[in-house]
Order: sequence, then C-alpha cells, then structure tokens
Amino acid sequence: MRSATVFTAFTLLFLGCAISASAQEPSLAHKGRVVIPDSAIERPEDVGVRAHTPYQIFVLADREKFGAQPNGYALPEAVAAPNTPPFSGYGFETPASIACLYHLVTPVTGCNPNTFKTNPTGGSKAIGIVDAFDYPTAMADLNAFSKQFGLPAVTSTTFKVIFAGGTGGCAGTDPGNDPGWEGEQALDIEWAHAMAPKAKIFLVEAASSSFADLLVAEDCASKQVAAAGGGEISNSWGGSEFSTETTLDSHFKASKIVYFASTGDSAGTEWPSVSTSVVAVGGTTTSRVNSGPTFGNFIGEAAWEDGGGGLSTYEPRPSYQSSLPKATHRLVPDVSSDANPNTGVWVYDNNPTNGCCWYVFGGTSVASPSWAGIVNAAGHFAASSTAELTTIYAAYASATNYPADYNDITYGLCGFYDGNIAVAKWDPCTGIGSPKGYVGK
Repeated sequence: MRSATVFTAFTLLFLGCAISASAQEPSLAHKGRVVIPDSAIERPEDVGVRAHTPYQIFVLADREKFGAQPNGYALPEAVAAPNTPPFSGYGFETPASIACLYHLVTPVTGCNPNTFKTNPTGGSKAIGIVDAFDYPTAMADLNAFSKQFGLPAVTSTTFKVIFAGGTGGCAGTDPGNDPGWEGEQALDIEWAHAMAPKAKIFLVEAASSSFADLLVAEDCASKQVAAAGGGEISNSWGGSEFSTETTLDSHFKASKIVYFASTGDSAGTEWPSVSTSVVAVGGTTTSRVNSGPTFGNFIGEAAWEDGGGGLSTYEPRPSYQSSLPKATHRLVPDVSSDANPNTGVWVYDNNPTNGCCWYVFGGTSVASPSWAGIVNAAGHFAASSTAELTTIYAAYASATNYPADYNDITYGLCGFYDGNIAVAKWDPCTGIGSPKGYVGK
C-alpha cells in the first residue's frame, strides 16, 4: 500500500525477468515459510492515521519435531535440553552471533550462532521502546530470553512498563492486548537489551496504534529517558508518508535523546523513519553456510530485498546528508543491520494467539532496537538525533574512518520493481551500511 519512490541514481532496469522469493533462496524452501502478522498490514484508510509493525515471522517447516502445535507459529518453551535455541542445524541469529558479526565483541571466524557465546556487556542510562497495546508478560519473557542466551536478568529497577495517556502522558490505563503488537514488543525489548544489557529499558505502551496515541507514548518515553540521564528511543512502527507529517516531527526532538525508526518491510519510504530528527534504520541479509562441516558460518552480508528506503516525498534534505548524492529531499535509510526473516533472530514471546514461546523474527523491526542498543553501548550519548547523524555521516565522509567503522553493503537489491540496488557507499537499500564496532556511532 505504500507509495513507492525511486532514487534514479541507483535505478536498475530489468526486462523480461521476474524473480520470486523462493527462486532466489531455493536452499531455504524446505526449512519454512514467512508469515506476515495482521499488525504489519497497512490498509488505504490507515495512511496518515494508523501505524503498522514492520516485522515478519519465519515458521520452521519441521517445527513439529520440537513439539510445536499446528495452529501456532511458535516453538514451545518446554523442549528437551539441549534442544533449545540456537538449534543445531539452523543458522538463526543470537545476541552473541550478531555481536560477533558487527565486531561489538572480539570476533572469531564464522561467528557461528551455534557455537559462539560471547555477548555484548555494555550499556548505560536508558533506552525507550514505544509500541501500542499491552504486553502483560513482558518482564517474564525478557528474562526467559535473557536466561537462554546468558544475558543479565532485568528487575523492576532496570525494566519498567508504562501505559501512555492521561495527565502528563505517562498515566494511561491498560490498553488491552493485541497479539501482533505483542510480538513486536517482545522483539524490541529483547534485542535492545541484547545489544545494551546494562541500559535501563522503558517500554511505553500507547493506547492504540493510531499516530495520535503513539506520539503521546513518544512524548512519555522522551520524559522517562531524559529523566534517566538521556539515551535512545526505538520506534519499530510506521506508515506511508502523508502531507502533514513534517508538523509531527517535533515529537522526536527532545534534548539528550537519539531517536531511531525502522524504514519498513516493503519498497518505498515511511514516516517517521524519514523524519530529519530520526535515525532511519534499514535491513540486510546475513548469509551463512547451510550444509557441511562449517554449517552456520558467516559468508557475507547483502541488502534485504524487502527493506524500505528511497527519497522522502515531504521531508527536506538535511545538512548532515551533504556528503550523499544530490537530492531534493531526505534520503533513507541512514544505516542498516540484519532484518531478513530467513536469516532472522530468536525471540521469546508467551503469545496468547500465536503460541508460546520461541520465534524467529525478521523485518526492519529487528534493526531499529538493535541499533538503539548499539549506540547506547557506544557510550557517546549525543545531544540529539541530528548530532548523532552528524557523527554517523562524518565517519562516512572519511576515507579512513568509513571502512573501519561500517560494513559497506555492495550486493543485493531492494524494491525489485523500483530498481533499487546496493552499491558502493550509500544506497537506498542499506544506507551507509551496517555497524562495525562502536566507533563512529
């Protein structure tokens, strides 16, 4: 449903050629299928009014061997040890494997999720997570995830759920549960915590998925993070651009906070990721060996074909993008990281509709909280998103710093029918690339 934008400097015209997802990835066909939750679907009447979640679920084809029920998407909690994530024979990402890939810890050859166990240990101050509806088992699920992967547990001191609304914006009432948004919240809190395990997390739940309610939650999260000394806020939600969007960008300008937003899971641009006051985070694919004695070893990183990006329709070109190709408006994404559900991440969610407990999630929803955690753990704590983006693009503009601080993604395409491809340096699929260590962030 999103309006597609084509950045002509990176347009590639394909004639008489159509490639299906299954044709591109035949080795994955027997392993499972991708499911789009209802919360991720944007309808025409939603544009400018209501947000959707940019995440997808990878459902294993042979999940019944783990005791999964046929009417859900999850693998159960009570699988017999050692058959708990990561499962032998699968290459889905763990906190440690992502940290290894992106040099957040001392990397090893292959960064194999089945064998590498060294997690990030940093983080301080606060990370805000803004989502819609209630997630009643949030703390319990986050601690189940943390226990499984060797991360520190959270407590009522280090993790807080807030209902947005009411007087002051942080005194709302329980908005009730939505299973799709609950999955989004599980993904967001677990992967922010995975990348910055010592940061305090505020999960701020909007009364609904309307932009009006989500922005009340955004303002509440800003208050909480600022009071904790500053930090980051991740927004894994968005929608097609609309003509009045720039009037709402002020909600992402609180002092001492850097805002992140997912660019979406289909061709084109979305708000709020296009806001000039937000770090726009796109998606990549992590490729791993899928057979033989080195199964699970990292091969390389490419653009994710479903990642959003391009030229904003309404947001002006910001000064921090002066080093990019000439354009009349804001270009997104700025940065990217793993998002393909076929190469997705483990998430724990005791979901009332989709089942309990272990899922493989993908989408740019993975990338936004991961980047918020990475920047938090970097410890620089920029005064604003603009200041953070200035640091990012300064590293990009440096011939020495760019290859040291970022992985330049030069292979793959996104928005096939828009003709966007990954090329050297910035492109509308992956921005300037994925992280390499904490410097330049």
